[in-house]
Amino acid sequence: MSETMTMGTRVKLSAMMFLQFMMFAVWWAALTVYMTNQGDAWTRWVPWIIATQGFGSLAAPLMGMLADRYFNGEKVLAFSNALCAVMLFMAARATSGVEVFVYLLIAMLFYMPTWGLTAAIAMANSPAEQFPQIRVFGTIGWVASVLFGFVAVNVFGTKIDGTVIPFYCGAGAALVAAGVALLCPATPPKGKGQPFSPVDALGLKAASMLKDKNFFVFIMVTLVAMIPFNIHFAYIGDFLAAKGFQQVTAVAYIGQAAEVFCILAVTWAMRKFGVKWSIVAGLAALAIRYAAYYFAAGSMTELVYIGILIHGIVFGFLVVGGQVYVGKTAKPEMQGQAQGFYAFVAFGIGSIIGAFANDALINKFTEKVAQEGGTYLKTGQWDKVWLVTLACSVICLVVMALLFNPKEDKQEAA
Repeated sequence: MSETMTMGTRVKLSAMMFLQFMMFAVWWAALTVYMTNQGDAWTRWVPWIIATQGFGSLAAPLMGMLADRYFNGEKVLAFSNALCAVMLFMAARATSGVEVFVYLLIAMLFYMPTWGLTAAIAMANSPAEQFPQIRVFGTIGWVASVLFGFVAVNVFGTKIDGTVIPFYCGAGAALVAAGVALLCPATPPKGKGQPFSPVDALGLKAASMLKDKNFFVFIMVTLVAMIPFNIHFAYIGDFLAAKGFQQVTAVAYIGQAAEVFCILAVTWAMRKFGVKWSIVAGLAALAIRYAAYYFAAGSMTELVYIGILIHGIVFGFLVVGGQVYVGKTAKPEMQGQAQGFYAFVAFGIGSIIGAFANDALINKFTEKVAQEGGTYLKTGQWDKVWLVTLACSVICLVVMALLFNPKEDKQEAA
């Protein structure tokens, strides 16, 4: 990884992160609301469509290998974003739930691996301790995506939540992101010349890192933690709608605004407290979030904001902190595959399990009720939904606190 970074490089990498997350955030939060509004024939596809994020992450090791062995990372990123733009445009024009599923599946097979790929590109061109300062622009882009909705309401007098317009917005942002990727610093494959291997294509070489006890504990806890993490990430729109919130995307992304400051604090926290307690803090925040939602499901609706605002600690310390840990643990020639393997487990397997488990959990304790104007709400015992996710979060917290003990000292942790 680079030990220095020019201002030009910083700007390009920051713009890369900004657009990479904006192009996804603008349509993701309101996706379940949109699908629910289309009726039962579409609603049955909701868990499958949410799971496309996980299916897409399964391709992360393959994309990581391509960037490690064959093609410059920025070129792989540009191609992926251009294809995503086409697929999001087609999803906006889909006339059935199965069409939306197919288009988003293709889009996510190329988009989700870019979370690991952009991390690898950034870390290859900047000092590791400065990665959070680059990654924070992804969060800023996520928050900035709400501007599409505000402009639509205040300038054009139309509401985009629950419509196809966010797909078009995502397609446009993806096209711009493809262009910006080509402007990023050249990131040639460090493992160029090594022969193709099915083991590498499946990310199994990076899986060899599981021989280390601490890395194994980290990956296993991350896998389980992504199940409760997924329910906020994918289904919070349904809960907010059930509680009577308007502009659900904007409300949900308040947490991303707070995340900006939390990600910047990751570097300091890892230096001060080390990798272990930084990641444990993220898991503790995950548990606090669902405790807040549990009480908010009753009469204490205002606690919703605590659960949303604490998202910054959850994502910043658990996910971004995890990326930093993986980056410092993996060998230089395996950075792309290691980040891809992490994405494979966290946002692949964990998200797929979470998509179906959380959909089943929500359907068990809530029911879809028709509203005036042809819209629907999922109402019922949301408190029981949040109690289950709280229990899962607490178990992850305890296991990580007791069994995860990486050898890095506090000064080297960041």
